[in-house]
Amino acid sequence: MESLLKNDTYELVKLPKGRKALKNKWVFKLKKDENQQLTKFKARLVVKGFEQKEGVDFDEIFSPVVKMTSIRVILGMVASMNLEVEQMDVKTAFLHGDLDEEIYMEQPEGFEVKGKEQMVCKLKKSLYGLKQAPRQWYKKFDSFMIGQGYKRTDADPCVYIQQFPGGNFIILLLYVDDMLIVGQDVAMIHKLKAELSKSFDMKDLGPAKQILGMEITRDRKNKKLWLSQEKYVERVLERFNMEGAKPVSSPLGNQFKLSKRSCPTIQEEKDKMTKIPYASAVGSLMYAMVCTRPDIAQAVGVVSRYLSNPGRDHWEAVKWILRYLRGSSKFCLCFGGSKPILEGFIDADWAGDLDSRKSTSGYLFTFAGGAVSWQSKLQKCVALSTTEAEYIATN
Repeated sequence: MESLLKNDTYELVKLPKGRKALKNKWVFKLKKDENQQLTKFKARLVVKGFEQKEGVDFDEIFSPVVKMTSIRVILGMVASMNLEVEQMDVKTAFLHGDLDEEIYMEQPEGFEVKGKEQMVCKLKKSLYGLKQAPRQWYKKFDSFMIGQGYKRTDADPCVYIQQFPGGNFIILLLYVDDMLIVGQDVAMIHKLKAELSKSFDMKDLGPAKQILGMEITRDRKNKKLWLSQEKYVERVLERFNMEGAKPVSSPLGNQFKLSKRSCPTIQEEKDKMTKIPYASAVGSLMYAMVCTRPDIAQAVGVVSRYLSNPGRDHWEAVKWILRYLRGSSKFCLCFGGSKPILEGFIDADWAGDLDSRKSTSGYLFTFAGGAVSWQSKLQKCVALSTTEAEYIATN
């Protein structure tokens, strides 16, 4: 509430005729550090934005976030060039965004003003839960960075860079309210931090240790950096009761010939499968694959084709992938130890999908010795030979 009042988030007014006040709720969360130690109790006022009407309460709502590829490439630069990498967090980031629309909200539960219980809050700033909140925050932060002389990169609108006299530079990566600041000079980074703190309520996290659930470990002497999701993988295994499972050595065994034939057709079988957290497990695997685990990209791509109607064989395949992670939870991406050169590799199978007979394309790009971009997906058309499949993959 202090943050809301400090940011002049709303004012109390009478609700105009024909307008509806949005409801809200308090959301409570336990914040933990990279070692899963409790750091603070967090309360957040969230607007029930699902009640908003398009054209009345919001218009454009898209907001970009930094690409995972950008994060990995920059960390590759950090390792090979021995750069400084610091981290900051924006407190109540969405409260900084200015609203273009007229939006009304009921008074927060437990903080109704005595004698004005019938009045509502006219929002001056965006709040968590509003559909346009992420976009308004990004617009505010973007205008600040442009005003400081930074430029957005063409490849990623959430990567800002500025070059200074003498060859120094600073790169800032923004993922909603998390940011990494990279540069050669610690003093220049601290100067940017001071400017950010003047305009926004910031928390200085010092040298980067983790970002988006990925742990960052450095060896400055040997110019190496490791990006790991060990703790995330362990939490996923615990969530699906696989922490004691027997490990396997491959992401997907040769015995799995997955197809739509394994999908349940009888209602009784479908009802049994609804009790199995198939989609949730695949989603958890997908996040690991997107961040640091290119080795499971092909396997996750296969099991994700059956999300709408998974069968028992599909679920066994998902558990196999979890068993593979059980034995490889310490696997990580390693950057450094080689020149910062971008290299690409590409391959394809032929008619691997048993339902459509389409081939699967796969590519992987490395930078400074570590993987930075990868993908495994079905091709859009059916290839008539291995040569054609590989030719399609190159495009």
